[in-house]
Amino acid sequence: MVQTDDAPAQLSQEEYETLAAFRYELRRFLQRSEQAARTVGLTPQQHQALLAIRASAQGAMTVGMLAEQLLVQPHSASDLADRLITLGLLSGDIAPEDRRRIWLRLTPEAVTRLNRLSNAHRAEVVKLRPTLNGLLRKLK
Repeated sequence: MVQTDDAPAQLSQEEYETLAAFRYELRRFLQRSEQAARTVGLTPQQHQALLAIRASAQGAMTVGMLAEQLLVQPHSASDLADRLITLGLLSGDIAPEDRRRIWLRLTPEAVTRLNRLSNAHRAEVVKLRPTLNGLLRKLK
């Protein structure tokens, strides 16, 4: 992502403005997302974890997979999963193929909260799409 040549390309003023506007729109979306998560009793990281697990092809994840999705260390993902299990939002099922592995799955309560958040997020993304598409078209 960062250009490593000795002489990096010079961006135009419009490109700087476009990049700044793009980051601003993303940050606004993330801020609204964090506030929405709190309204259903979740931290932003808990919301991200539930969304990642729900989106996985298996409908379940190991702690290692969760760590990778959240870009955190495995011990941090393990602590997060433990808190979500304690809150009744995840179950941890021992994998029949490898008893050292635990599959994390959403509970019905987690599905309810996540559905509420995801419907709101989808609407927000659809609303934001024209703005982001316009900004992306401006970049060369």
